[in-house]
Amino acid sequence: MFITPENISAASKASIEKNVALLSSLTSKYIESVEQVVDLNITSLKQSLEESNAAAKQFFAAKDAQEFFALATAQTQPNAEKAIAYGRNLAGIAATVGAEISKVTEAQIADTSAKVLGLVEELTKNAPAGSENVVGFFKSAIGNASAGYEQFNKSAKQAAEVIETNLNNAVSQFAPAAKAAKAKKAV
Repeated sequence: MFITPENISAASKASIEKNVALLSSLTSKYIESVEQVVDLNITSLKQSLEESNAAAKQFFAAKDAQEFFALATAQTQPNAEKAIAYGRNLAGIAATVGAEISKVTEAQIADTSAKVLGLVEELTKNAPAGSENVVGFFKSAIGNASAGYEQFNKSAKQAAEVIETNLNNAVSQFAPAAKAAKAKKAV
Protein backbone atom coordinates (compact mmCIF):
# COMPACT_ATOMS: atom_id res chain seq x y z
CA MET A 1 0.00 0.00 0.00
CA PHE A 2 1.31 3.42 -0.94
CA ILE A 3 0.79 6.64 0.93
CA THR A 4 -1.22 8.95 -1.29
CA PRO A 5 -1.91 12.66 -0.97
CA GLU A 6 -5.48 11.73 -0.01
CA ASN A 7 -4.18 9.61 2.88
CA ILE A 8 -1.97 12.45 4.06
CA SER A 9 -4.82 14.94 3.69
CA ALA A 10 -7.17 12.73 5.70
CA ALA A 11 -4.52 12.23 8.38
CA SER A 12 -3.87 15.98 8.52
CA LYS A 13 -7.57 16.72 8.81
CA ALA A 14 -7.98 14.17 11.60
CA SER A 15 -4.95 15.62 13.40
CA ILE A 16 -6.30 19.16 13.15
CA GLU A 17 -9.69 18.03 14.44
CA LYS A 18 -8.01 16.26 17.37
CA ASN A 19 -5.96 19.36 18.17
CA VAL A 20 -9.05 21.58 18.04
CA ALA A 21 -10.83 19.15 20.39
CA LEU A 22 -7.81 19.19 22.72
CA LEU A 23 -7.68 22.98 22.70
CA SER A 24 -11.42 23.13 23.39
CA SER A 25 -11.07 20.69 26.29
CA LEU A 26 -8.13 22.58 27.79
CA THR A 27 -9.97 25.88 27.42
CA SER A 28 -12.99 24.41 29.22
CA LYS A 29 -10.78 23.20 32.07
CA TYR A 30 -9.16 26.61 32.32
CA ILE A 31 -12.53 28.39 32.38
CA GLU A 32 -13.81 25.97 35.05
CA SER A 33 -10.77 26.71 37.21
CA VAL A 34 -11.23 30.47 36.78
CA GLU A 35 -14.89 30.07 37.82
CA GLN A 36 -13.83 28.12 40.90
CA VAL A 37 -11.26 30.75 41.88
CA VAL A 38 -13.78 33.56 41.33
CA ASP A 39 -16.38 31.71 43.43
CA LEU A 40 -13.80 31.15 46.17
CA ASN A 41 -12.85 34.83 46.12
CA ILE A 42 -16.46 36.03 46.18
CA THR A 43 -17.31 33.70 49.07
CA SER A 44 -14.20 34.80 50.96
CA LEU A 45 -14.96 38.46 50.31
CA LYS A 46 -18.57 38.13 51.54
CA GLN A 47 -17.45 36.34 54.69
CA SER A 48 -14.72 38.89 55.27
CA LEU A 49 -17.15 41.81 54.94
CA GLU A 50 -19.65 40.22 57.33
CA GLU A 51 -16.94 39.43 59.86
CA SER A 52 -15.38 42.89 59.51
CA ASN A 53 -18.74 44.52 60.21
CA ALA A 54 -19.25 42.34 63.28
CA ALA A 55 -15.70 43.03 64.49
CA ALA A 56 -16.10 46.77 63.94
CA LYS A 57 -19.27 46.76 66.06
CA GLN A 58 -17.40 44.92 68.81
CA PHE A 59 -14.47 47.34 68.63
CA PHE A 60 -16.77 50.36 68.87
CA ALA A 61 -18.54 48.77 71.83
CA ALA A 62 -15.28 48.27 73.73
CA LYS A 63 -15.33 50.12 77.05
CA ASP A 64 -11.58 50.62 77.38
CA ALA A 65 -8.26 50.07 75.59
CA GLN A 66 -7.65 46.73 77.30
CA GLU A 67 -10.95 45.33 75.99
CA PHE A 68 -10.20 46.77 72.53
CA PHE A 69 -6.78 45.05 72.38
CA ALA A 70 -8.26 41.80 73.72
CA LEU A 71 -10.78 41.85 70.88
CA ALA A 72 -8.03 42.59 68.34
CA THR A 73 -5.94 39.71 69.67
CA ALA A 74 -8.92 37.37 69.53
CA GLN A 75 -9.30 38.14 65.81
CA THR A 76 -5.76 36.97 65.00
CA GLN A 77 -6.32 33.20 65.27
CA PRO A 78 -9.52 32.99 63.20
CA ASN A 79 -7.99 35.23 60.52
CA ALA A 80 -4.88 33.03 60.31
CA GLU A 81 -7.03 29.91 60.06
CA LYS A 82 -9.13 31.49 57.29
CA ALA A 83 -6.01 32.42 55.35
CA ILE A 84 -4.74 28.85 55.68
CA ALA A 85 -8.10 27.45 54.53
CA TYR A 86 -8.16 29.84 51.57
CA GLY A 87 -4.64 28.76 50.56
CA ARG A 88 -5.61 25.10 50.79
CA ASN A 89 -8.72 25.66 48.67
CA LEU A 90 -6.71 27.54 46.07
CA ALA A 91 -4.02 24.84 46.01
CA GLY A 92 -6.74 22.18 45.68
CA ILE A 93 -8.22 23.93 42.66
CA ALA A 94 -4.80 24.24 41.05
CA ALA A 95 -3.92 20.60 41.73
CA THR A 96 -7.23 19.32 40.33
CA VAL A 97 -6.97 21.39 37.17
CA GLY A 98 -3.31 20.47 36.71
CA ALA A 99 -4.12 16.77 37.00
CA GLU A 100 -6.99 17.02 34.52
CA ILE A 101 -4.92 18.97 32.00
CA SER A 102 -2.04 16.51 32.40
CA LYS A 103 -4.37 13.56 31.82
CA VAL A 104 -5.87 15.09 28.66
CA THR A 105 -2.46 16.09 27.32
CA GLU A 106 -0.93 12.67 28.01
CA ALA A 107 -3.75 10.94 26.15
CA GLN A 108 -3.36 13.30 23.18
CA ILE A 109 0.40 12.82 23.01
CA ALA A 110 0.10 9.04 23.27
CA ASP A 111 -2.47 9.01 20.46
CA THR A 112 -0.40 11.29 18.24
CA SER A 113 2.77 9.27 18.86
CA ALA A 114 0.98 6.04 17.98
CA LYS A 115 -0.33 7.57 14.75
CA VAL A 116 3.07 8.96 13.77
CA LEU A 117 4.72 5.61 14.47
CA GLY A 118 2.02 3.91 12.39
CA LEU A 119 2.69 6.32 9.53
CA VAL A 120 6.43 5.69 9.77
CA GLU A 121 5.80 1.94 9.76
CA GLU A 122 3.60 2.30 6.70
CA LEU A 123 6.24 4.39 4.96
CA THR A 124 8.97 1.87 5.79
CA LYS A 125 7.04 -0.89 4.03
CA ASN A 126 7.42 0.98 0.76
CA ALA A 127 10.76 2.63 1.43
CA PRO A 128 13.46 2.08 -1.16
CA ALA A 129 16.46 -0.05 -0.32
CA GLY A 130 19.16 1.82 1.58
CA SER A 131 16.76 4.11 3.47
CA GLU A 132 16.89 2.06 6.68
CA ASN A 133 19.10 4.67 8.36
CA VAL A 134 16.63 7.48 7.67
CA VAL A 135 13.73 5.35 8.88
CA GLY A 136 15.72 4.41 11.99
CA PHE A 137 16.45 8.09 12.59
CA PHE A 138 12.74 8.99 12.44
CA LYS A 139 11.80 6.16 14.78
CA SER A 140 14.57 7.16 17.17
CA ALA A 141 13.55 10.83 17.08
CA ILE A 142 9.92 9.96 17.82
CA GLY A 143 10.96 7.64 20.65
CA ASN A 144 13.29 10.27 22.11
CA ALA A 145 10.60 12.95 21.94
CA SER A 146 8.11 10.67 23.69
CA ALA A 147 10.65 9.73 26.36
CA GLY A 148 11.56 13.39 26.86
CA TYR A 149 7.93 14.37 27.32
CA GLU A 150 7.36 11.51 29.76
CA GLN A 151 10.40 12.57 31.80
CA PHE A 152 9.29 16.21 31.79
CA ASN A 153 5.77 15.21 32.86
CA LYS A 154 7.15 12.98 35.63
CA SER A 155 9.40 15.80 36.88
CA ALA A 156 6.52 18.29 36.82
CA LYS A 157 4.32 15.91 38.82
CA GLN A 158 7.09 15.39 41.38
CA ALA A 159 7.62 19.14 41.69
CA ALA A 160 3.88 19.67 42.23
CA GLU A 161 3.86 16.97 44.92
CA VAL A 162 6.85 18.58 46.67
CA ILE A 163 5.16 21.99 46.62
CA GLU A 164 1.93 20.53 47.99
CA THR A 165 3.82 18.65 50.71
CA ASN A 166 5.77 21.78 51.69
CA LEU A 167 2.56 23.82 51.80
CA ASN A 168 0.87 21.22 54.01
CA ASN A 169 3.93 21.08 56.28
CA ALA A 170 4.01 24.87 56.60
CA VAL A 171 0.31 24.97 57.41
CA SER A 172 0.56 22.14 59.93
CA GLN A 173 3.43 23.96 61.68
CA PHE A 174 1.78 27.38 61.56
CA ALA A 175 -1.64 26.37 62.92
CA PRO A 176 -0.39 24.95 66.27
CA ALA A 177 1.96 27.92 66.71
CA ALA A 178 -0.94 30.33 66.17
CA LYS A 179 -3.10 28.41 68.66
CA ALA A 180 -0.28 28.41 71.21
CA ALA A 181 0.20 32.14 70.78
CA LYS A 182 -3.52 32.72 71.29
CA ALA A 183 -3.51 30.54 74.40
CA LYS A 184 -0.59 32.53 75.87
CA LYS A 185 -2.34 35.83 75.26
CA ALA A 186 -5.55 34.57 76.82
CA VAL A 187 -3.70 33.69 80.04
